[in-house]
Amino acid sequence: MRKRDKKSKFVGIRMTEAQEELLSELRETHGYKTQTEVVLDALESLAGRSSASFGSKLSHGVEPHEREEVMRKVIATASKVDEIIDKHDKNDSQLIQIMLEIQREYNWLPKEALLWLSERLGVSINQIYQIATFYKAFSLVPRGRHLVRVCMGTACHVRGAMRLLDRTTQVLGIEPGENSKDMRFSLETVNCLGCCAMGPAMVIDEETLSNPSVSELEKAFGSRE
Repeated sequence: MRKRDKKSKFVGIRMTEAQEELLSELRETHGYKTQTEVVLDALESLAGRSSASFGSKLSHGVEPHEREEVMRKVIATASKVDEIIDKHDKNDSQLIQIMLEIQREYNWLPKEALLWLSERLGVSINQIYQIATFYKAFSLVPRGRHLVRVCMGTACHVRGAMRLLDRTTQVLGIEPGENSKDMRFSLETVNCLGCCAMGPAMVIDEETLSNPSVSELEKAFGSRE
């Protein structure tokens, strides 16, 4: 029977028992204050030099060039989050505004960005996730460059919201909750868009459309890169 990986004590990071022991050892040996600090310093070391012994322990089964690419991505994300935080004078009362700027930068909230945000502001990761899941403006999964929302509220439903949704999925080739392969579009359904008189209604980014036909949808989607 395959042995399951032990659940990590490092919040937000899934790792094997061996990897967790390595990070714990690094923390004790080098006097790190937090788990996140251990991880980010380890990532920076791996990105800056090729260390076969250290790297193989941290990323067993991953090709060196793939590992380093991931490390660079995480470090670049932390650096960008630092810039955003510094713009707000590292003020935790600006947490939501900082998260909105991170969302605008990446079009979603990457896990590594939230971990580093928690570390820099001294705000618990649980509090950050509560905010991220409460407000519709935030996404914890990658989104396409353009957000398409189709209203399924009562007023729109009785006026043909399902037919509008069918046309939309037909043109985009995706179902609600999915992204197009080229990451141009994300499709969602919502309970209300606040424009019941236009129903059935949908919004592409900030543009509201009233019961568009297939040709009108093709034109609207085709005009967006």
